[in-house]
Amino acid sequence: MNTMEDVLHALDELTGGRVVKSWDDITKGEHPFVLTKSSDIPGKEIMEIPGLVYGSLKDPVKKIAVTMTMTEGSIELAGATGVDAIVAHHPIAEGANSGGVTLKNYLDLYHIAAFELHEAFHGLHSGISYLHGHKPYRKEISYGGLHGNILFVGETFEEVNVLGDILTRLDKLMGLGQEEELLMLEKDTRKASSLTETSVVTRGHILHGDVTSPVHNILHIFPHTGFTAEHLRKAYEEHPEADTVLASISRVSEGHALVETAKELGLNFIVGNCHVLEILENGLPLAHALDTLLPEVEVVIFREKITSTALREVGDAALQEYAEEMSNTYLVNKKAMESS
Repeated sequence: MNTMEDVLHALDELTGGRVVKSWDDITKGEHPFVLTKSSDIPGKEIMEIPGLVYGSLKDPVKKIAVTMTMTEGSIELAGATGVDAIVAHHPIAEGANSGGVTLKNYLDLYHIAAFELHEAFHGLHSGISYLHGHKPYRKEISYGGLHGNILFVGETFEEVNVLGDILTRLDKLMGLGQEEELLMLEKDTRKASSLTETSVVTRGHILHGDVTSPVHNILHIFPHTGFTAEHLRKAYEEHPEADTVLASISRVSEGHALVETAKELGLNFIVGNCHVLEILENGLPLAHALDTLLPEVEVVIFREKITSTALREVGDAALQEYAEEMSNTYLVNKKAMESS
C-alpha cells in the first residue's frame, strides 16, 4: 500500500529535489521555492510550500487528483469519487481554497490530503513551448531578478512558419473545436443563447501582424508574472534575432504597454493559450509523471470549466422565482430583513 510519503517522494523526484522535506525548510527561510507572495493587500499574502500542505505522511493513498487550483468543488468531487489526495499546482490558502472555511475541517471531513507544487514545478519541462510551436534555447524563471517572472526564448519548429500556424496548432492540440461543439450543445440544452466558456472565448489571436506574418524566433512571456515593457526591451536587446512576442497563460489587450513596445521594436505580437488550459499544459504532464512513479495509485485530472450566462437565463422558471423571492424578501427589502 502506497502512502502520502510515497507521493511526497514522487514529487521530490520529478522536481529534482525541490519539495519541502522538513519544518526547517519553512522556518529558516533558506528553501528557494518556499516563497511569500504579497500585493500588500492586508491579510492576503500567501506562502508557497511545495509538497505536503495538509495530511499525514503515513496515511494510505489509492487515488490522486491533479488540479490547477483547489476549490470547494475539487474537495467535494474528491470526497464523492474516493480521492485520497489532491495535488494542486497553485498555492493553497486557508479559506480561499476551501469554500471559506478552514482547510482542516473540510479536508478532514473526507479524509483528503493536499499537496501543492507551483514555482517548484515551473521550468521542469518545455511543454508549453512545444504546444505553441517552438523549442526554447533559453529558459528563465526569475527574469530580471523577479522570482516567478518566466521568459522562454525559442526557435519555431519546421512546420511553424507564420503566425497563423501557431493558432492552427493550438486549436488542434487543445481540442478547441470540440470545446465549441460542447458549448453549442450546452447552449441548446439549457436554452441559454448567452452562454460562453473560458477556453472558447479566450482562444489565441494576433495583436500585431497577421496570419501570414513570418515567425522564426520567439520571446515567450507570461504577463501576469510581472513581465513589463522594460523587461521586453531588455530581452530583445539580448536576443535581436527575435521577430515575435508570444504571451500565454495570461493575456494583454490592444493598447497595452507590452503590445505598444513590441510594435515599436518591430515585433509581431500573438496571444496564445489562456490560464484555464494550463491543466493540459502543466497538469497533464504532472499527472503522467505521478502515474509512472506510483504505478499502483490511480491518477485522475480535475479540470475546471468556467461559464458565463446572462442572469435571466440561469436555471428554469422555478429557480428564477426562488432567487427573486429571496432577493426581494431578504436582500432588497431592508425593512423585512430588520424585522426578521
